[in-house]
Amino acid sequence: MKSGFLFLGAVSALIGVGMGAFGAHGLKAILSPEMLAVYQTGVTYQMWHALGLISIAVISRQVPESKLLSWAGWLMFIGILLFSGSLYLLVLLDQKWLGMITPLGGVSFITAWLLIAIFAAKKQQHHSRYTSARR
Repeated sequence: MKSGFLFLGAVSALIGVGMGAFGAHGLKAILSPEMLAVYQTGVTYQMWHALGLISIAVISRQVPESKLLSWAGWLMFIGILLFSGSLYLLVLLDQKWLGMITPLGGVSFITAWLLIAIFAAKKQQHHSRYTSARR
């Protein structure tokens, strides 16, 4: 599923652009500035994490066996669904209770980035040991 993260990232970005355009052109006249800001937050986080998924796909090509990257990718995708998805639905359906789901997406995002940081730190340690041994 490693290459699947490229697909998920591209589709997430495609949907993010569409949702952004819909918000800017279709919702601007009917939403309050506060609700439009909530909607825009969903779009912004979706776009950044779509790029994160694409980055994971690219890095995974070099280290296809990495469980950390695989978990990070899935958590990032789940974060998009829960965080951005709940904000979109909250605004479009005017269901405030959906705001309770949003933090779960935020935790997914944070955990995904933490796993990427751990992966990078381990990779750096491995690289440092390898270059020291070669000298």
